[in-house]
Amino acid sequence: MAFIISGLKSNEFEALNGLSEEQLAERNVVVYVADEKPGFPCRITLDDAEVGERVFLLNYAYQPNDTPYKASHAIFVRENASDAAPYENEVPVSLSSRLLSLRGFDANHMMIEADIAQGDDIKPMLEGFFENPDVSYIQMHYARRGCFAAVAHRG
Repeated sequence: MAFIISGLKSNEFEALNGLSEEQLAERNVVVYVADEKPGFPCRITLDDAEVGERVFLLNYAYQPNDTPYKASHAIFVRENASDAAPYENEVPVSLSSRLLSLRGFDANHMMIEADIAQGDDIKPMLEGFFENPDVSYIQMHYARRGCFAAVAHRG
């Protein structure tokens, strides 16, 4: 079953670019400078930030729909990040190198599938979730910290 993994859109975060740490703190955004790679996975580029890059840690509503699963959590985005090209039937290294929680949602934004996977097990699990015709999209979260990572749609 074909799928596409997409990052978040940079225009959602462009107002943060160039702001001082004080201005960002007023918006509850914490600034880090990446000191290791991997270590700061950007949700826009779907890649880990390079050492020395400025990244923002902020709260993001990854499940904004009015259901029991409505939720937000912390994510990293790189300053001045560019949108990633969609990953068609492949899993970016920033995802496959970590333990993921996969959560399949139906058209009403209710979770109907869930499991964990890592490495080469992620792609077949995504394909398996999409074999269920009721799965509309799959959210991926970094299992250890619970942070939203990316979303997959049918390809």
